[in-house]
Amino acid sequence: MMEQTVHDTASEVTAEDGQVMLDGPDGTAVSLTPEAAIETSERLFEQGLKGKGQQVAARRRKRGGDDPCL
Repeated sequence: MMEQTVHDTASEVTAEDGQVMLDGPDGTAVSLTPEAAIETSERLFEQGLKGKGQQVAARRRKRGGDDPCL
């Protein structure tokens, strides 16, 4: 499996001529229809929340506690 780089900066997003352009790290560039951009944003939001929850759960396990404030 190929090693992945995890980026900690958000991509730039613009809309021009009825298209939505995403300029990401390492030269990533994507053009989407508005409909595809909206669906992608919903998926990113959902999975972003899921990933954040996984980070919180991992911190709790590491600290050995069930404190919901950790």
